[in-house]
Amino acid sequence: MTTQVIYTRRRLGITGNPPYDGEPFTQFSAVTPETKLEDLNLNWREMDLPERERTKHVHRLHPYLGKFIPQLVEIFLRKYRPTVVCDPFCGSGTALVEANALGIEAVGCDISPFNCLLSRVKTASYDLPVLEAELHDILKRLRERIKGGPQLYLEEMASDYLRTWYTPRARRELLAYRELIDRYRYQDVMRVILSRAARSARLAPHYELDFPKVPVMEPYYCYKHRRICQPTQQALKFLQRYSLDTLRRIQEFAALKTEAKVMILLGDAREVEFPPCDMVITSPPYVGLIDYHEQHRYAFELLGLEERREAEIGAPWKGNSERGVREYIDDMVAAFRNVMRALPKDGVMVVIIHDRRNIYDAIAEQLKVRTEYRLKRHVNRRTGRRADDFFEDVIVWRKS
Repeated sequence: MTTQVIYTRRRLGITGNPPYDGEPFTQFSAVTPETKLEDLNLNWREMDLPERERTKHVHRLHPYLGKFIPQLVEIFLRKYRPTVVCDPFCGSGTALVEANALGIEAVGCDISPFNCLLSRVKTASYDLPVLEAELHDILKRLRERIKGGPQLYLEEMASDYLRTWYTPRARRELLAYRELIDRYRYQDVMRVILSRAARSARLAPHYELDFPKVPVMEPYYCYKHRRICQPTQQALKFLQRYSLDTLRRIQEFAALKTEAKVMILLGDAREVEFPPCDMVITSPPYVGLIDYHEQHRYAFELLGLEERREAEIGAPWKGNSERGVREYIDDMVAAFRNVMRALPKDGVMVVIIHDRRNIYDAIAEQLKVRTEYRLKRHVNRRTGRRADDFFEDVIVWRKS
């Protein structure tokens, strides 16, 4: 793309990436405040940015549908180099982790207590030998309990959800592990391991783990593995596997972690009092697409977390009709106005969203912000069994 074409597109208010078949940008550490965003091709294919890099270290402590790519966050953090960055919809903590790795203080907020739990575990500091010893010890105690035979009192602790989605064996193993957690220092890490194991141990088809509709009780054809699969019968193997994986990932991030402070706020982005910051970067909830509470229903059930589903912005049950879109716009304007109180004049806000309805121009107009940059990025990967193309918009606003 020539300089003249870039200039013309910018003058007309049209910004975007170079052609998809161009050279993708992967020199992330080379980004500086002088880097021109319009020169970067952010259309990564699997071969350009493999899954192992998108889910490096703690970014994959637990599956999370709808999170943005850490490398995309890194680019904008290096470009604008804030002192304190804020993510008012921090989800699983991607922006907070990337900010810490760069020595940037970060503030995250989320209405879901499970999301805040994930963010805390990813960004906490650990005594690694103690953590390793505790993770091995709880598994040892769990195996001893299982060998001791069924503990019938655990069944009395099971909710209707746990009785529906787990075999008796898997259910007892999960509940026994949960009962042991209080003995240890790093309880939140164990809660995340328990949740991740519970996700995998459900009587759910392997190809439908995000939002399974009904439990499978008989062998079934698995579209993911392309063969006949059996319903999952136990949780212990997942607890063992994810304990080792979690330890390894926390150890990897410990080598990169800095002393930069991370603050995590449990609350509604429309109401929370944010501390001063000089940059916002976020991937806000989409309108009528993902139920962020139902996505982790097993965690809410096992960990006894408070659901705040009614206050969730853009939840599918609120609909995506014209009325639902108007409500979403009002909610997002309220959230951004609130966080903008913590921003100085000319503070930058980076919003990464699938804006298929083109409603973020209306949001920007109500906020009275200047749109400095906007592109549509091709996401060349698939989520679950989705077969169609997927795009997301990257928008840079300036506070007037």
